[in-house]
Amino acid sequence: MTSDASTDHSTTGAYVHAGQEFDRDMNYIPDRIVREGTDTEGRPAWPVEAGRYRLVVARACPWANRAIIVRRLLGLEDAISIGYCGPTHDKRSWTFDLDPGGVDPVLGIERIQEAYLKRYPDYPRGITVPAMVDVPTGQVVTNDFPWITHDFSTEWTQFHREGAPDLWPDAVRDEMEDVMKRIFTEVNNGVYRCGFAGSQETYEAAYERLWTALDWLEERLTTRRFLMGDTITEADVRLFTTLARFDAVYHGHFKASRQKLTEMPALWAYARDLFQTPGFGETTDFEQIKKHYYVVQTDINPTQIVPVGPDPAVWLTPHGRGSLGGRPFGDGTPPEPEVL
Repeated sequence: MTSDASTDHSTTGAYVHAGQEFDRDMNYIPDRIVREGTDTEGRPAWPVEAGRYRLVVARACPWANRAIIVRRLLGLEDAISIGYCGPTHDKRSWTFDLDPGGVDPVLGIERIQEAYLKRYPDYPRGITVPAMVDVPTGQVVTNDFPWITHDFSTEWTQFHREGAPDLWPDAVRDEMEDVMKRIFTEVNNGVYRCGFAGSQETYEAAYERLWTALDWLEERLTTRRFLMGDTITEADVRLFTTLARFDAVYHGHFKASRQKLTEMPALWAYARDLFQTPGFGETTDFEQIKKHYYVVQTDINPTQIVPVGPDPAVWLTPHGRGSLGGRPFGDGTPPEPEVL
């Protein structure tokens, strides 16, 4: 496997291979950042330390968008700095082209690839976001995206803001793990399985799996405000970033075209409910999302033409989900408005 972008879970692993179904490479740098004395399950560990690490993301990437949202919800802005890559990249890696001079102001690098190669000169896999970087050494710590957000919630608690929500509540954790697993395999990854199918047969099989799961979610969310009940959890964050990209990208570009999100009453109202909740909508940039998928994935869109629509204003229309009860932040409070 080469170190080009062809394995990047944001989209860059994603090439169409004739006759084959899409298979995501889930081998990431396994290190975690944990509190002293925490059981790390045998995985390499780094110490929690405010100001030491930089979260490198791209607003276009659904996996990175999760980390942006969780950091905002928990109020970790002062403890973990953030660096934003632009929406497009070449085969080498994501770049800091949004920053003056195209250089990250903290890490002093043009590409996140530099942090990977500083630790692993022969790094054999995709250069992905989100990634946690050790600022003193400039080396990547981890790009294992499910653990990054998990550890923000469970290991960085001393730096959570007052009123931060519990995104991993003990009372529903076992069921939540099952729900998140199905969301990942069938929805988060399911849209990619449709988009990068290498044959009609693999596409139709992926399509059926995706819509079976979306119908299950539509039914589940008809009677409950959030996936696990009355409050937002990590499960909602993980589903939201796919829903936010559905009509703009996945419906047409990835051929997930049975219905638009706007045509599924419960899912569409639920997605707007989250979008209008502090921490979600302000982290979602539809222009960057569209530019990323339609420009980078030339095997699907060789013209690189970026669609003008859909109109993002629809995300601010009333959703009516308050009638189901519940409080998004439970006994906590929403984060303060983001200072841009």
